[in-house]
Amino acid sequence: MPENIEQAKYTLIQQARAILTELHSLGVDDIYVPPLVELPRCAPGVEPATGNCRMETLDEIAADLGDCQRCQLSTTRHNIVFGGGNARARVVFVGEGPGREEDAQGIPFVGEAGKLLERILFAMGLSREEVYICNVIKCRPPQNRNPGVAEIAACEPFLQRQLAAIKPQLIVAMGKFAAQTLLQQQVAISKLRGNWYSYQNIPVMPTFHPAYLLRNPAGKREVWDDMKQVLLRLKQEDA
Repeated sequence: MPENIEQAKYTLIQQARAILTELHSLGVDDIYVPPLVELPRCAPGVEPATGNCRMETLDEIAADLGDCQRCQLSTTRHNIVFGGGNARARVVFVGEGPGREEDAQGIPFVGEAGKLLERILFAMGLSREEVYICNVIKCRPPQNRNPGVAEIAACEPFLQRQLAAIKPQLIVAMGKFAAQTLLQQQVAISKLRGNWYSYQNIPVMPTFHPAYLLRNPAGKREVWDDMKQVLLRLKQEDA
């Protein structure tokens, strides 16, 4: 792919050189280039279908999140854990909330559950750099307790904006709160996992959270079955 890109760049440069040479032979010495007008960001939830706005970037969303004080977790956190990975990822992995290591480093899935997730990605032929990883909530609940309703409500708009900016082909919802938040269903993860659902017309595969697998290693087989479905769906998207 890099060689193809370089070849395309070289071809474009050669074409531009030929056009400028031709213009110069016709006596054109100056070319007026109008200033580039940057489109404003589309409002959250608005698609740039009319061409009068553009999708916001992840950096802009993070800047809007700022030093978030929207819920009580801001009083106990050390770092906001916004998310990380490829801004044009084909697959987004959504977890529930940061743990101790994530809170300390400000990076998602860097603790023991994160190491297990990396092994799952490796088995899928993927890496952290190829996917995007984030959580429903961006701050660690004290003692890793479950996130509260108000806390999810405060963070959910930013998750929605992240997914809209990335436009992934697939979403993997890891754990009860990720799946229930995205699908708006109060159903046990054990019943949701292994089945395809939809979020904003994006296929969603719910599965167990890696932290659950650390406590229940027998669940790894089911998660791998789910990931095989994800790989198959990606291949179908490419066909």
